[in-house]
Amino acid sequence: MIRQELVARQLEERIAAHFEVGRRLRVLDAGLGDGAQALRLARAGHAVTGLESDPARLTALEAALAQEPEGIRERFRTLAGGGQDTGAHFLPGTFDVVLGHDVLDRTADPDSTLAGLARVLDTGGLLSLVLPNVTARAMRPGIAGDWAGARAALVAEPAEGDRFLRLESLTSFLARIGVPMERWYGVGVFAGDDEDTLDDDALDVEERACRVDPYRGVAQSLHLFGVRGRG
Repeated sequence: MIRQELVARQLEERIAAHFEVGRRLRVLDAGLGDGAQALRLARAGHAVTGLESDPARLTALEAALAQEPEGIRERFRTLAGGGQDTGAHFLPGTFDVVLGHDVLDRTADPDSTLAGLARVLDTGGLLSLVLPNVTARAMRPGIAGDWAGARAALVAEPAEGDRFLRLESLTSFLARIGVPMERWYGVGVFAGDDEDTLDDDALDVEERACRVDPYRGVAQSLHLFGVRGRG
């Protein structure tokens, strides 16, 4: 829950910095999951389209959506599919904001998936990516006192996909596809992804740490923002 709240606050901050207040944005969430971020954006007045490849998750989300007020239901639509399927569903420049949260590390072809996410982003649009911090995998077991797990993470050979998910690789790739990195945050410096409480003190510490070096660089996840330039 802390992770979701941190991601939401970071996203809201960048949206506020890039778009005029009150503008209804066209949002694509290319990996809905439980729909927490997409629903939050729909409740804020934005038109949201969500892709989800897991039928069970899609059914659960549609059931949750049925409990929302009519206005929210009308501006929220779901489609079966994943981040790699944007080309099959949407024309270039369809969206103002594109979310690729926990998408790139779950696809067999992350570079083409990322290029597809960028393709459907309109000029001046905002790309939000959340992914595991593959260079700091020893931190979480180390903090927990799991020395065997920390050692295993330190000595393991990087997986092929991990090379693409490194911050420097993504920074370079985003620049090449016309969506240069604008800002990045850590997510979960001290609290793990499974932390399910919303303690105000914990949130305050995490928000501060996730913005600054060296702390953001050892967070469990990274939250990257790119902005679509003019072609």
